[in-house]
Amino acid sequence: MPDGSVKQAFAEATRRIALAELVPLRPVTDAMRRTRKFSQIVASVREIGMVEPLVVAPDRQSPGRFVVLDGHMRLEVLRELGEAEALCLLATEDEGYTYNNRINRLAIIQEHKMILKAIERGVSEERLAAVLDVNPDHIRRKRRLLDGICDEAAALLEDKHISINSFDALRKMRPERQVEAAELMVAMNKFTISYARTLLAATPEAQLAPGKRRPKPRGVTEEQLALMQRESANLDREFKLIEENYGADHLDLVLARGYLARLIGNERVARYLDRRHKEILMEFVDIAGRQATAA
Repeated sequence: MPDGSVKQAFAEATRRIALAELVPLRPVTDAMRRTRKFSQIVASVREIGMVEPLVVAPDRQSPGRFVVLDGHMRLEVLRELGEAEALCLLATEDEGYTYNNRINRLAIIQEHKMILKAIERGVSEERLAAVLDVNPDHIRRKRRLLDGICDEAAALLEDKHISINSFDALRKMRPERQVEAAELMVAMNKFTISYARTLLAATPEAQLAPGKRRPKPRGVTEEQLALMQRESANLDREFKLIEENYGADHLDLVLARGYLARLIGNERVARYLDRRHKEILMEFVDIAGRQATAA
């Protein structure tokens, strides 16, 4: 803006707009209507009404009408349910901005906390299941998600998109092993049930929770299982060693990179290396992250 101010992107208040005045930018296909997401929106709107408003902008081609920037499936659900109006958030620009690309999806532990909060406020598990269009047993399972999971391991996985079945594997481990397994999952960026079961299979008997047994992997002998456990223990030690030394090593690398950048920036040194040790000069250039031109 000329005066340095920031233009407001949306109107300060939502407004209700007749569905007949809303112009979608794209159609909702039959394939989209058959998706799980569409059925969940139908169930949610039927049970509690519209939660998230549509995002619309004035139609420059047709005064009095509005183009839908976000919420095409919600609009289609409202039409199918016979609604006449929709709650809308009015944007000041009609940019083709894909809002869903800027959404951070809820991690499963965050869903667990939201379910607990809703239940504390008096919402029944059955009502939650109806709103989300899932089986009540699914809600109960998410409510009990962290039962048997230590706080430190839960904190490590709090914002990770991890399979609900992975917690079944973690629950069979003692707290200290849960933390080790969670650290490995984060370090490897692998949160699948298969990886969790691999960590469980590599867990020694002494690190299993009381009364829990780990399933023996198919086609794996006792010798191979023992080897897996030793390799897992070695990986744990190497991970902790790297974690302890990471800060100092990173500082050393930054200093070394800066020194090499200054070194190859010296015309006489660069000329000498280019004449006598060209391969070393190229390595220095690569490490320093800059191009050097030999004189």
